[in-house]
Amino acid sequence: MDKQKQTFDKAELDLLKEGLKRSYKERFEMATRLYKIQQTMNKATITHKPFISK
Repeated sequence: MDKQKQTFDKAELDLLKEGLKRSYKERFEMATRLYKIQQTMNKATITHKPFISK
């Protein structure tokens, strides 16, 4: 279990280091993309129409 936690911590740190290497423009574009997805999901409604053939 301890070995698994160490690999998880290392992977998490690697992701953070990779994120810091990105330019401000790349960060802004990614944040904009995520914001647009969030807005779309907030507006989405789920409807269910039962499949009945007559």
